[in-house]
Amino acid sequence: MNPPDPTSFAHRTERLSTGRTYHFVDQKPSDYDPETTRTILCVHGFPDCWYGWRYQIGPWVRKGYRVVVPDMLGYGDTDKPHDFNEYTTKRLSDDLAALLDAIGVQKAVIIGHDWGAYTVSRFALWHPNRLLALAMLSVPYRPPAPAYASLEDIVKQVPQYGYQLYFADPSSTKEIEDNLSHFLDLMYGRVRSSKRFVIEGNLREVLLTKDGVPSGKALLNDEELRYYKTQLQDMQGPLNYYRTTKARFDEEHVVNDSLGIRADLPVLCLGGANDSTGTPEQMESSRRFIPQLQATTFEGVGHWLMLEVRQEVTEKVLSWLNEVLSGQPTGKL
Repeated sequence: MNPPDPTSFAHRTERLSTGRTYHFVDQKPSDYDPETTRTILCVHGFPDCWYGWRYQIGPWVRKGYRVVVPDMLGYGDTDKPHDFNEYTTKRLSDDLAALLDAIGVQKAVIIGHDWGAYTVSRFALWHPNRLLALAMLSVPYRPPAPAYASLEDIVKQVPQYGYQLYFADPSSTKEIEDNLSHFLDLMYGRVRSSKRFVIEGNLREVLLTKDGVPSGKALLNDEELRYYKTQLQDMQGPLNYYRTTKARFDEEHVVNDSLGIRADLPVLCLGGANDSTGTPEQMESSRRFIPQLQATTFEGVGHWLMLEVRQEVTEKVLSWLNEVLSGQPTGKL
């Protein structure tokens, strides 16, 4: 496994019992035993793909874990339905459960970043008995809402989520596809814009005017950027996640009173002090919902933890797992 080289990983494609076809990396340790080897399932966010975990896969495998990393629905070589209703977190969670079924794993350590963190938090609600432990990176846990709030209302309360209104607008799909290189440069810090693009209205302007100068702090090199461009040519699926606010509420509201993180579930939350997507304050506020929460904030770090503090994230997850999995069954079928 050579992190810069996507072809050095073990790739698979499976049609799941949910009817969707998923591409994923399935990396097993040299001493793999289907009865005793524990599995880590990694779920990426936006705009990303399995490759976002490239620096963590090898070290975790060398410590004896089987590491499974799918391209989520709409990304890479996984199915890309056009209808945004296909992208609710209930449907995504059912896909992840079906993926575990397909690879013969009953329980796994589930780890997510960004949209992946939100998705795995919902997986823990919909499929609580499929987890050995749960980790959320950059997006802390939020419980199901007791009342519906539109994305517009949410942005009024949390202005730094203003960029999501652009992503939720269907017009953003073609505009981002037509300006994909600049969009990825912005998202991965290769360029620095003159405007704070998380605020409502700014991202579209920054994107279409190609506002920005080299930042000197790029998180992707040219070769990595080229690979991401091959994986993100079709942005309809990735952007559909932002168009599911009402559909997600309707799913969760039906069983709102009964949904909650399992009281005995070990949970880790990691965040960057400079990340406006998930602030340290939001992370701390989630403690009241999660009895077993451990939380760490990395100072001077932004959103892309798996890149910015790759070694620290890798080692923190390993030390946490060594602590919380001691004495637990392996979770095999």
